[in-house]
Amino acid sequence: MKNILLAAALIGTAATSAFAAPEKYMLDASHSQVVFTYNHLGYSTTTGMFSGFEGEIMFDQEDPANSSVTVSMPVKSMLTGWQARFDHFMSGDFFDASDDEMVTFTSTGIEVTGEKTAKITGDLTLNGVTKSVVLDATLNQSGEHPMAKKPWAGFDATTTLVRSEYNLGQFAPYVSDEVQVHISIEAMKAE
Repeated sequence: MKNILLAAALIGTAATSAFAAPEKYMLDASHSQVVFTYNHLGYSTTTGMFSGFEGEIMFDQEDPANSSVTVSMPVKSMLTGWQARFDHFMSGDFFDASDDEMVTFTSTGIEVTGEKTAKITGDLTLNGVTKSVVLDATLNQSGEHPMAKKPWAGFDATTTLVRSEYNLGQFAPYVSDEVQVHISIEAMKAE
């Protein structure tokens, strides 16, 4: 009898562990953006963005610190709203970007700071330079998507980058060296 109870307890523990493991979510490219802003000569705040990129979240709702995120986007997918600015950013003054050059972020740790907030530390590779950055992240919502009828999650995050640390410091400090980054993503549970 003890063996049967022990076996049942082990099966229950294994089932609970399997249920609590991180689940794979894929970014919804149509509803995920990275928006960046910087001060231009003290006269204006200029905005650009990346959209339509790919990524994966291993999301553990029971233990968010056990989650992870990986995102990548082509540098040339940057949107600036003005072709001459885009061309300048892709020139030797800034990125000197090839067609296959990517911006990547891979999380290395998550510190839960509140019921729906966390600090996500990760390696950001930009312009061939990899540095550790911290994202202040918020879980906006998770649950069944009302139209897709499958599990969905949405997150926002912010950070500040110092562009000269990525060999992108042209015209600093007149054009601000600090770039504010706001990330908003949706992700769907993988099949």
